[in-house]
Amino acid sequence: MWAGFGLCLAAALGYVVYAFVGTVVFGGFLYYATRPVFVRIRRRIGHPTVAAVVALLALTAPALLLVSYALLIVVTEAEQLLGAVDVLDPATVPGVDEATLELLSDPEALAGLDWETYLSADAVGSVLSGAGNALDTVTFFGTGLIHVFVVFALAFYLLRDGDRLRRWLGRFTDDRGVLLAYAERVDRDYQNVFFGNILNAALTGTIGVIAYTGLNLFAPDGAAIPAAALVGLLAGVASLVPVVGMKLVYVPVVAGMAGRAAFAGTPGTLWFVAGFAVVSFVIVDTVPDLVLRPYVSGRSLHVGAVMLAYTLGPLLFGWYGIFLLPMFLVLLVRFVQIVLPELARGEELRPYSVDPTYLEPDATGGETETVDEESAAVSDGGDPVE
Repeated sequence: MWAGFGLCLAAALGYVVYAFVGTVVFGGFLYYATRPVFVRIRRRIGHPTVAAVVALLALTAPALLLVSYALLIVVTEAEQLLGAVDVLDPATVPGVDEATLELLSDPEALAGLDWETYLSADAVGSVLSGAGNALDTVTFFGTGLIHVFVVFALAFYLLRDGDRLRRWLGRFTDDRGVLLAYAERVDRDYQNVFFGNILNAALTGTIGVIAYTGLNLFAPDGAAIPAAALVGLLAGVASLVPVVGMKLVYVPVVAGMAGRAAFAGTPGTLWFVAGFAVVSFVIVDTVPDLVLRPYVSGRSLHVGAVMLAYTLGPLLFGWYGIFLLPMFLVLLVRFVQIVLPELARGEELRPYSVDPTYLEPDATGGETETVDEESAAVSDGGDPVE
């Protein structure tokens, strides 16, 4: 009876995770991406709650500052474009004339209007349709904010209470240490894979700054990339966004540069806009995503396998597949390395990290424990010697 009740609870939990799998997976990514920073901050502060908050802010604050600075530049450019136009003057709104303004400002005229002509079925339906669209938009952004809150809350509590969770899960490990060895290796690989995304974003931003700044050296008059260094840095930050990634940055910039050339009457500068688009797609977007990301993320895994996981994940699962398929890859690879060989030979599972046969006798004839080669290799940044 208790086992059946436990299966029902597990099924309910699985349904909740499945319903919000993207949010949960992204929260796990944020946890593993900030955990190295959290560990170093906690050693200095000592308070896990403060360390978790500081670690999350250390990751998100630079991105928020870049986005805020970019919005400031956009507002400045918009003010320069509008020039002397008084955007607060209602008469400048298309479709609004002086007669309409006088009518709206005269209460007696409003009271004498035949409102039945304005409250027709078509008019009411149009108003309700517009209100429904506005409500859908508010609901969409509200739901998005809730998902963002859940992502940060999940990462925060995993950072703060991760040690307690590991100790609790350790009560259910087997006496031979197989599950513990497997879980520790998977946990270490997750940190390498997802912290590598942060390194990839930093390197991609550096490539973007260099590429766009160098490209501006060949720009015709009035056709340069606006704030080239900022666009490169924002491209690096946007590389953390699944699927669309840096296209959130350089596609609007390409459209803006093309519009500027069209309105300025200088179509001859469109070749530079096309060159910027090609450089953005090939050098800043495609090459780092296919070559650099698997290399920095898969330091303990096969680079080709990691590249395929990052490429096929979004195609298979959607936007969160860029995190979910690498997770599955780690689970699969470590199962094949640690568990499968013993199962295939039909032997008792004995992970070498705790296998007594790996204890070598010392010079006095006693037994001394050898250094855990796996831990030593990983701490040095290399692969385990097996």
